[in-house]
Amino acid sequence: MKKIFAICFLFVTVISCQEKKVDKIAKKETKDFVWEGANIYFLLTDRFNNGDKTNDVNFNRTKETGVLRGFEGGDIKGITEKIKEGYFTNLGINAIWMTPIVEQIHDATDEGTGNTYGFHGYWAKDWTKIDPNFGTTADLKELVSVAHKNGIRVLLDAVINHTGPVTEKDAVWPNEWVRTQPQCKYSNYENTIKCTLVKNLPDIRTDSNENVELPPQLVAKWKSEGRYEQEIKELNAFFERTGHPRAPRFYIMKWLTDYITEFGIDGYRVDTVKHTEEYVWQEFRTECDFAFEEYKKNNPEKVLDKNDFYLVGEVYNYAISHGKSFDFGDKKVNYFDKAFDALINFEIKWNAKQMKEADLFKKYNEVLQDNFNGFSVLNYMTSHDDGQPFDKERKKPYKTATMLLLTPGTSQVYYGDESARDLTIKGAIGDATLRSFMNWDALESNDNTKDILNHWQKLGQFRANHMSIGAGKHKMIPSENGVVFSRKWKSDKIIAGINLPKGKKTIETSSVFKNGDKLKDFYSNQIVEVKNGKVTVNSNFDIVLLEKI
Repeated sequence: MKKIFAICFLFVTVISCQEKKVDKIAKKETKDFVWEGANIYFLLTDRFNNGDKTNDVNFNRTKETGVLRGFEGGDIKGITEKIKEGYFTNLGINAIWMTPIVEQIHDATDEGTGNTYGFHGYWAKDWTKIDPNFGTTADLKELVSVAHKNGIRVLLDAVINHTGPVTEKDAVWPNEWVRTQPQCKYSNYENTIKCTLVKNLPDIRTDSNENVELPPQLVAKWKSEGRYEQEIKELNAFFERTGHPRAPRFYIMKWLTDYITEFGIDGYRVDTVKHTEEYVWQEFRTECDFAFEEYKKNNPEKVLDKNDFYLVGEVYNYAISHGKSFDFGDKKVNYFDKAFDALINFEIKWNAKQMKEADLFKKYNEVLQDNFNGFSVLNYMTSHDDGQPFDKERKKPYKTATMLLLTPGTSQVYYGDESARDLTIKGAIGDATLRSFMNWDALESNDNTKDILNHWQKLGQFRANHMSIGAGKHKMIPSENGVVFSRKWKSDKIIAGINLPKGKKTIETSSVFKNGDKLKDFYSNQIVEVKNGKVTVNSNFDIVLLEKI
């Protein structure tokens, strides 16, 4: 027995040393990262990749639905599978935002578009449990672990504003928890907040500070699942620690921050921000920060970097031109201070259509560098609920990538942007047409789609390698042709040129690089040397991405 024990001990020691060696190498190769320069991939969990066909149907969700309004099999395992394959790394993605994964209402609703299930994740029934259609706690733990090992952060989607719709199977929450009328009119602050977003979407009473009991249907559910005592124990500890009243919003904050302490997620994209009082998000920020610090303290070996927890808010129709305040007409609200690191920018798709590239880059640089004091915006060209994307017909997939990935600020790639996934699905009503299943077949068999993906990959990787592109200071460089500019952030610096002539092109580099410096054009993968303050690149492309080697 002693001999066997000694051999086992030696084996474990060797393995442990090897793991430590790998960890050291991994940490040494970790790239600089700040959220202002991030390249975030946004996907609908149900529509990306089906990694486990055994969880495709749950709770008897078998009603015939409207086009693209039912569950289609995508899940957490499917996302993890693509991380392992290197799909996100090849695309230059350093954070993944996935739609909510909490348990959804069990039944379907029909508001004139055919039966609709909560495949999108925004119809919560129980915030404390992952919907089995999406996967399990083990699946999520693996996803976060695998993502972090690949230098990719994980954002979940937080909904505090509303529950799921009421159906025969899904009872309305008590009056102390929700209001079911009036419906929002969106003409001022009051009738945007204390109201239901749409008919039959109960609005959480986030303005209440009254102690409320748990909804009876949730109590019954937890008891049937054998976890009532544990949930109550955790709630008691949360309210004792924080001193918060047992008001509806604080229950939900507790349930959402559990995903931080248990799984180590890196941030939340927050839904329907302007439909809730701004102090709610300041309170949420405090609880998220506490939970993230607790996770890092308890799991020091799993900490990815020194960044704080990331919060990005969806204030529908917020634009970078608004600065740091959103105008309700009768009141302006600053959602950044003490709450969000960034807000989703609904303006860039219009800027990209109406402005010259040089003017757009200049505008975003000036706003972000001079007025935002470390805050940022999340730029996007396509999303899950914006019926007017930059390129709905997918006629400009190359320009979509170039403008999104080279504009100052954080970038959000919507799943299928990189593969020109169809956004005009026959029979799909409303935002359903934006939510088709990822077109993996086209990526494997269509040469045009492969070329589009290659363009997104080159720009994405270059962006991921250089925080200066999203977070750095922008400066135009004189050029006879196209648009040439530099970006600098700390010691990181690049020069990029777009709309250049194909073939030979000479680029002024003296403001960034010295004579004799060897540079790589990341796009054409060729090495050039700075001579007389310039480099000449000879390629068949109209884009140049220069970095020092």
